[in-house]
Amino acid sequence: MAKESMKARQRKREKLVARYAEKRAKLKAEGNFDALQLLPRNSSPVRLRNRCSITGKPRGYIRIFGLCRNQFREMASNGKIPGVTKASW
Repeated sequence: MAKESMKARQRKREKLVARYAEKRAKLKAEGNFDALQLLPRNSSPVRLRNRCSITGKPRGYIRIFGLCRNQFREMASNGKIPGVTKASW
């Protein structure tokens, strides 16, 4: 489980990215890179990290489901993810 401070930092970055997305795209299209430097660092989408929506873990992230591998396995075993079954042969 990730620390609450890390989860909070991620949420803060997501809000900043959303707030400055339009302005950033406009400046990039104009080629005005000096003005891009003046925007907050955390408003860059590159600074976001994929995290599990339940635990906040950054590693072992499965993009399709938005979960880490541990939570994915647990939820799939309990039948909470539609269309996912445990392989057996």
